[in-house]
Amino acid sequence: MPPASSNGVRPMEDMQAHLEKLRTQIAECEMIRDLATGKAKRDLFAKVADHYRVLASEIERAIAEAKLT
Repeated sequence: MPPASSNGVRPMEDMQAHLEKLRTQIAECEMIRDLATGKAKRDLFAKVADHYRVLASEIERAIAEAKLT
């Protein structure tokens, strides 16, 4: 079993927690985007959600690679 990090959480669990947090943030950005009345705000939150999606996919990739080793 891998050692715990400095915050007491195992690395895989830490990555999974960050992934879940990003998924929550994506959903929140999409909700704000959908409720926004102004185009600028809709565009901004769509862009932020897209950015979070990229980050989430990178964490998913890292998790998959870690499982292979």
